[in-house]
Amino acid sequence: MTYINDNLRRRDKKEAPYAIAQEAKNSVDQTLANLKCNRNGLTQDDADERLEQFGVNQVAHEKAPHALVQLIGAFNNPFIFVLMVLAAISFFTDYWLPLRRGEETDLIGVIIILVMVSLSGLLRFWQEYRTNKAAETLKSMVRTTATVLRRSSYSAQPLTLEVAIRELVPGDIIQLSAGDMVPADVRLLASRDLFISQAILTGEAIPIEKYDAMGNVSQKSSEEEVSSEHALLELPNICLMGTNVASGTATAVVVATGGRTYFGSLAKSIVGSRSQTAFDRGVNSVSWLLIRFMLVMVPIVLLINGFTKGDWSEAALFALAVAVGLTPEMLPMIVSSNLAKGAIAMSRRKVVVKRLNAIQNFGAMDVLCTDKTGTLTQDRIILEHHLDVGGAKDNEVLLLAWLNSATKAA
Repeated sequence: MTYINDNLRRRDKKEAPYAIAQEAKNSVDQTLANLKCNRNGLTQDDADERLEQFGVNQVAHEKAPHALVQLIGAFNNPFIFVLMVLAAISFFTDYWLPLRRGEETDLIGVIIILVMVSLSGLLRFWQEYRTNKAAETLKSMVRTTATVLRRSSYSAQPLTLEVAIRELVPGDIIQLSAGDMVPADVRLLASRDLFISQAILTGEAIPIEKYDAMGNVSQKSSEEEVSSEHALLELPNICLMGTNVASGTATAVVVATGGRTYFGSLAKSIVGSRSQTAFDRGVNSVSWLLIRFMLVMVPIVLLINGFTKGDWSEAALFALAVAVGLTPEMLPMIVSSNLAKGAIAMSRRKVVVKRLNAIQNFGAMDVLCTDKTGTLTQDRIILEHHLDVGGAKDNEVLLLAWLNSATKAA
């Protein structure tokens, strides 16, 4: 399987390298000098200034559009446009012309079309609006922090604080321990038995060892960057945003945050306008098929009726009525209700569907090939049973397993 980061790595050979890759070649003192900080951490004033300069430590992500934009988007459907044109035609033929002639008017056809269009759009809007709200609520519930060294002034002693990850800035000195997520692209200053799980970036479940740049590691990092295809992920003295500490402890300096991180560049590549789904293409295809069919049939009906009866005004009205009759007014309503039903069924299985049209793509899959480690799964081993060689429960086995785990995490 080819991972997203492989594509990005090839792209970045032609672009400016990541800041973290440059600092991996430098000594610790040089890195601290470049970031204008020291091992005691930033002062709060410095951190505030850098937060204003670099922005929050947050990668690019899709934001739910305003409710009005979502409402308009719910009606942005070529089939609905066809129905609106037909509603206008029905209004002209069944109400406006009879009204001018003093004849009996009939708005039932127009009302039916408008009701179907309104119900279809409103149902789609409500379902997508509700799921987007649910997704935003879930995001707001997740609040992660990082352990940071901060000082009140340059002469004050550093204090260990828990700071929201989004408030980290380049130059912050952070502490990492088992179970922590690496909150930014960082350069190690000191480490002890540090193993990092990079499953979210590589799909590999086995953690790799990372260590601070002492001795000739700086030169080694420089050589690896040039010669190895997977250099950035294999550099021993850096940790990338989004990876997790499997075991050990470390002190590191933040080099890059937000969109300037390696993970942030991945996020940028997938955020933006999306291509049409198979469902969108299908709806467009059916809509244009109906339009072409009407463009062919309406003139034929008009000519035949006009030449046979000689009343061209009546022939025109009859041709327009045929155009209205050829269109299945209930189709948008049926499609939207079925997609909404699918979204509700998915929600019962704890799946949030933000785009109704994605339901059809999901249901049309025969085989789904994806990298699951650290994405669909948690990249964590969970103890279910502790059995001896005979298959019986044995607390001694559990004790030995605990000792082994505790020793690795120490």
